[in-house]
Amino acid sequence: MTVSGKMMNCEDYKEALAGDPSASIDGGDLHLAACESCAAFTAEMQAFDAKIAKALAIDVPDLRIPELPEIEDDNVTSLPFRTRQTFSAPAWIGIAATVVLAAFIGVRMIDFDPGNGLTLSEEVLAHVDHEPGALRVTNVAVSDERFLSVVNPSVGTMDRNVGLVTYAQSCIINGKTIPHLVIQGEKGPITLLLMPEEMIDGAITLDGKGVNGVIIPMGNGSIAIIAERDEPLGEIEQRILDSVEWSI
Repeated sequence: MTVSGKMMNCEDYKEALAGDPSASIDGGDLHLAACESCAAFTAEMQAFDAKIAKALAIDVPDLRIPELPEIEDDNVTSLPFRTRQTFSAPAWIGIAATVVLAAFIGVRMIDFDPGNGLTLSEEVLAHVDHEPGALRVTNVAVSDERFLSVVNPSVGTMDRNVGLVTYAQSCIINGKTIPHLVIQGEKGPITLLLMPEEMIDGAITLDGKGVNGVIIPMGNGSIAIIAERDEPLGEIEQRILDSVEWSI
């Protein structure tokens, strides 16, 4: 599957889809078959596109504003008749489309609003649930180019020998853009969220549906590790701590 001669990844696919949700993307069907996250994103974008199309198809009659009567009073300056104005159908189309767009943006903001009242542990678990497509069992590692675009050396570095990195995406946690990585463990995929500047007083245990994990303080930040409930994390935790170094 290719986009402009390169192996298609989630970022390439979403960028192509955003340009035209109804267009056929070369290699898109193969990517969707292997990526639940992009499949959900595609359904959401196409549904939004359909709402816009429906809004544009609304046939609204002209809205006529009644003329203001002229006030006749010696003590009050007479007001001239207001020019009759109408809102044409194109204007109402724009209003309808704007309302739909605002509603969509509002929903997305609720999904990612750092002020949504969630604790850090709740937001971390919710984020992992939001991207199930990242948790694929595979032996295909992300490219060095992809890895370095997500684990930005200006923020920090991570030794790739920590494990087979099969997913790398820049995501938002608590209002900050952070590296979201997945490595392959003994029992299944293991999620790593590298959170520079997200300082905590001590380790926080994570207990989600079918998963277990921990948020570990590390210098001027912290690292979240989430895995299958029966995945042994002790050795992994230390290996990850030894592999990460903040640049901040």
